[in-house]
Amino acid sequence: MTVRTVPTFTGEVTAEQLGTTLIHEHVFVMSPELDVNMPHPEWDEEHAIERAIAGFERLYALGVRTVVDLTVLGHGRDVERVRRVAERVPVQLVAATGFYTSDVLPHHFQLNGPGRLVDGPDPLIDLFIGDIERGIAGTTIRAGMLKVASEAHGITPDVNRVFEAAAIAHIQTGVPVTTHSHAASHGGLEQQDLLERLGVGLDRVVIGHSGDTGDLDYLREVAARGSYLGFDRFGMDHMGSDEVRVRSLLALIEEGLTSQLVLSHDAAFFSRMTPPSWRAVNAPNWHMEQISRSILPRLVAEGVDAATIHQLMVENPRRVLCGE
Repeated sequence: MTVRTVPTFTGEVTAEQLGTTLIHEHVFVMSPELDVNMPHPEWDEEHAIERAIAGFERLYALGVRTVVDLTVLGHGRDVERVRRVAERVPVQLVAATGFYTSDVLPHHFQLNGPGRLVDGPDPLIDLFIGDIERGIAGTTIRAGMLKVASEAHGITPDVNRVFEAAAIAHIQTGVPVTTHSHAASHGGLEQQDLLERLGVGLDRVVIGHSGDTGDLDYLREVAARGSYLGFDRFGMDHMGSDEVRVRSLLALIEEGLTSQLVLSHDAAFFSRMTPPSWRAVNAPNWHMEQISRSILPRLVAEGVDAATIHQLMVENPRRVLCGE
C-alpha cells in the first residue's frame, strides 16, 4: 500500500516534504508511574522541552527535516508534551503506536481480551488502529509507524500478541512496522518469520538495531527476505562501536543493498533509563547529530557518493513511511 501523505505532530506532509529523515529516535523516554512516585532528580519538564527545541533547531541547520519519534506505550509516550516541542521547531516529528515490551504486558491486558476474564475484543488492536486512524490519546495527532519488540529470549506469548495486533493494524491501515530486535541472537529472523505468517509484507518492515552486529551473513539473510536493516544506534557505544557499524554499512553498500538500509540513533533528549549525566560519561556521542556530524562525513571519505547518501537519508526512509 502506498500512502500520499504522512501524519506529523503538526499536520500532514507529502512524501516529497519528508526530506532527510531520522527514522528511529525518541524525544522523551519516561515511566509515568515512577515519574509520579519516584521523580527523577534530573527531570525538569520546562528545561527538557527547551533542550529538545534547541536540539531540533541544530538538526534542522544540519539538514534534517523529519524525525520519527518511536516512543510508544511502555516508554512513557505523552504526545501533548511532545507537541509542545513540535509546534516550536522546523523539524517535522512523526508519532508512532505500538507497545514496547520484550516479555510481558501489564495486567490489564492479561485480563482483558478474547477468551480472558473480561472477554471482548483485543484492546491492543483498537489502540493501534485508533492511534493511526483517529488520533492518539484523544488528540488529532495520528501515528505514522507501528513499533514492536523482542529480545534475546525471543517471542514470548505476550510479545506474540503485540505482533499480532500490529499486523492487523498494518494490514488495515498500511502503516509500516519497525522492530526492536536482538541482533546478537539473530532475532530479526524470528521477527520476520512471525510477521510473514501474520500476513505482513516484509518489504514494509524495518528490523531495528540490525547494526548492533557485524555478522554480515545474518544481515544478508534478513535483507534477502526484503526487510530494511536498521542501522539506528549510531553513537550508542555501550551497544557496539560506530566503527563496526560503518564497516558493515560500507560492505552492504558495496554489495548493492543500499536500498534496504536506514540510518538513525535511537537517541533521546531525556531518558529516565539512561539520564543525561550517565550519557555524558558513558555515551557522549549518543545524540541525534552524530550521523550528520560524524558518520556521513566518514562515509564520504570512504568514497560513498552523494546519490548514495541521498538514498540512505531521504529515499529509503520515504519508502518506509509511504511505501513504493
